This record gives sequence, C-alpha cells and structure tokens, in this order.
Amino acid sequence: MNLRDLTVAYWTYPAIQAYAALALVAAVLSLSLTTDWLRFGLVILVASLVYPLAWYGIHRWILHGRWLYKMSWTAALWKRIHFDHHQDPHKLEVLFGSLLNTLPTIAAITLPVGWLIDGLPGAMTALATGLATTCFYEFCHCIQHLNYKPRNAYFARIKQLHLSHHFHNEDGNYGITSFLPDILFGTFYKDAKERPRSPHVFNLGYDVKEAERYPWVMELTGSPPRDRPPRANANKTDTDLKAVS
Repeated sequence: MNLRDLTVAYWTYPAIQAYAALALVAAVLSLSLTTDWLRFGLVILVASLVYPLAWYGIHRWILHGRWLYKMSWTAALWKRIHFDHHQDPHKLEVLFGSLLNTLPTIAAITLPVGWLIDGLPGAMTALATGLATTCFYEFCHCIQHLNYKPRNAYFARIKQLHLSHHFHNEDGNYGITSFLPDILFGTFYKDAKERPRSPHVFNLGYDVKEAERYPWVMELTGSPPRDRPPRANANKTDTDLKAVS
C-alpha cells in the first residue's frame, strides 16, 4: 500500500467524512460569530493542548480499565470501542471509532473549554479544532495499522511506538499523535527492551478466566477471548515492527 492508497481508503470511511463535514460547519459558524481574534487563537491553542491529555485519560483509564466488561450494560460498549481493536489490531471494521461514541466525547471535551474562553464563538472554534484534530488522529491511526511503511521520520516513529502498545506491552505508549502525556505520567517506553512482554496485550486482561466470571463480552463475540491475534495479522505485524525499527 502506498500513501495514495492509504489516503483514498481513509477518506472513503463514513466516520471521517462526518468528522470533516461537521468540522467545516463548526468552522464556518466560528468565523461568522467571532469578534475577538485573540480569544479565537487562544481557544485553538487550549483545545489543541487539552485534546491529547483528554484522549490519554480516556485511553488509559477507561478503554484499558477493567470495569466496563464487568457490567452487562457496558460490556457491548467496551467490546466495540477497544476490546475488538486489541483482539485484532489490523481489522479495519474496528480501526475507527463509532460515531455514536466519538462525537459526544469530542463535544464533551471541547465545547466547555471554548465556552469558558469565548462563549458560543469559542465553543464552535473548539469543536472545529477537536474534529479537525480527530481527523488527523485517525489518519495517523491508519498509518499505524495499515500495510504502509511511512518514509517520514515522525510517522515512522509514532507507528513504532503504537505497534509496541498493541504487540508488546499495552500498559504504556497510550498516545497516537503525541506521546508527551505518556512522558508526563511515566507510561512512555521508547523500545520493547525497556519493558517485559505483557500476557494481556491482546485481551486487555479479559482472558478466559475473566470471561467465565463476566461472560457478556465473550457471549457477544461468540468465542473465548484470544491471547494472540489471527496468525496472518501476527505475521504482518512482525513485518511492520521490523520496518519501523
């Protein structure tokens, strides 16, 4: 896969089209309502700083938390938003988030920040920033999981770090486009030698023993949780890791 193929695949996904369309609407509203351009710039700056911190918190303590699968009414949510992705990290059907989950989250993170700084214009500016950031985040996520070897040093590095999160030790490198929060909170590791291989890297702790106690995710899956991805994807991952190391 080359960059053109990846970009075409990225833009054909409905969630990306929805993010881009809503970002455009929010940006138009922001520009039409804004009267204080200093606050406009401040909102963009603050929203851009808050977003990776918020994502880090969600990723580490919610998506990798071991409490959503323990309740029958949240098991399906956890399965869709993260468990399936770790069970088979290259499966395109779960590479992107569900709009029903991502859009309320983006709004909850960005709208209050913008409103506190500049009211309604600020809220629209922050929302547009969050949606645009999400588009970039998902594009990087495509690079990290699809069969594409980036030539750019930045994209190659974040791919290596993210693949380590998926295939070596899931309790670190929670970032996607920025690993500064990982550095700040002590969860960053630059290569696999720094940490032992985790036995839960593919099942996030929801192993067969846990599935017997909390069966709802296993029932939805139709089979016991795997402790490794399908063999074809495992081979592809080995190739990816060697390509970016």
